[in-house]
Amino acid sequence: MRYKDKIVLITGSGSGIGKAAAIAFSNEGGTIIVSDINEKNGLETVSEIKNSGGKASFFKADVSNHNMVKKLMGYIVEKHGRLDVAINNAGVGGDFAKITDLTIESWDKTMSVNSSGVFYCVKNQIPIMLKQGGGVILNTSSIAGIRGLPNATAYSASKHAVVGITKTVAMEYAKHNIRVNAICPVFTVTPMFDPDAMDKLKTGISEKLKANIPMKRFADVMEQVNSMLWLCSNEASFITGQAISVDGGITA
Repeated sequence: MRYKDKIVLITGSGSGIGKAAAIAFSNEGGTIIVSDINEKNGLETVSEIKNSGGKASFFKADVSNHNMVKKLMGYIVEKHGRLDVAINNAGVGGDFAKITDLTIESWDKTMSVNSSGVFYCVKNQIPIMLKQGGGVILNTSSIAGIRGLPNATAYSASKHAVVGITKTVAMEYAKHNIRVNAICPVFTVTPMFDPDAMDKLKTGISEKLKANIPMKRFADVMEQVNSMLWLCSNEASFITGQAISVDGGITA
C-alpha cells in the first residue's frame, strides 16, 4: 500500500499503459484521477477501479488544450486539496513516414499532444506541489526520446522534448522536494501497439521489430507499470531528472 492516502493523477488512463497504471496505483491504496480525451474509456477505467474497491473519478481533458489542463488541475485541488503524484502519460503515436512525406498537420498534432501536453501539465502541477511542500511527477517518454526512430520524426522529436522538460524541471525544483522523472518504454503490448494487427498490415513486421530487442520480445504492460510504481514511491526518493529505459536492452 505504497500509495495509501495519496492523490494520483494519470493522464491518458483510458487504455494501455495508463489504464494499467491507474488500476495498479489504486491497488496500492491511491485515490486516482483518471483523465483521458476518450470519456467512454476513462469511465470504464473508473468503473473497474471502483468495482475492485478502489477510489477513482474521471475528468475529461485534451492535454493539448491548455485551458482544459488548467481546469483539470483546478478540479483536483477543489476535490482533493492536493496532488501527490502526477503521471503525464497521454500521448499519440502519430503518422509513420519519412520526414519528406510527413504532413505539417501530423507534425503539429503529434507535438501538441506529446510535447505541449506534457509542458502544460507540468507547468500547472508544479504550483500545486510547491504549495503543499512536495510531490512526484513522472512523464511518459519513449526509447524514441533518447535515440532515433526511422520513419517517426514527429514522434521521436516530441518524446525527446519530454525528456528535456523532465531533466530541466527536475533541476529547477529538486530543492523544493519535487521529483521529476521520465519512463522510456520500448514497444509494449497494448491496444495502441498490437503485434497481430500490425502483421495484418505488413506481414512479419512484428518479428522484425522484436528481433532488434536484445531480450527478443516485446514488453508486457505490467513491466512498465511496475517501474512506474517504484519510481513514484519513496523507495526512489533520491532519483530525479532521469529518463529510465524499460526496453529489454535495446538502448544499451
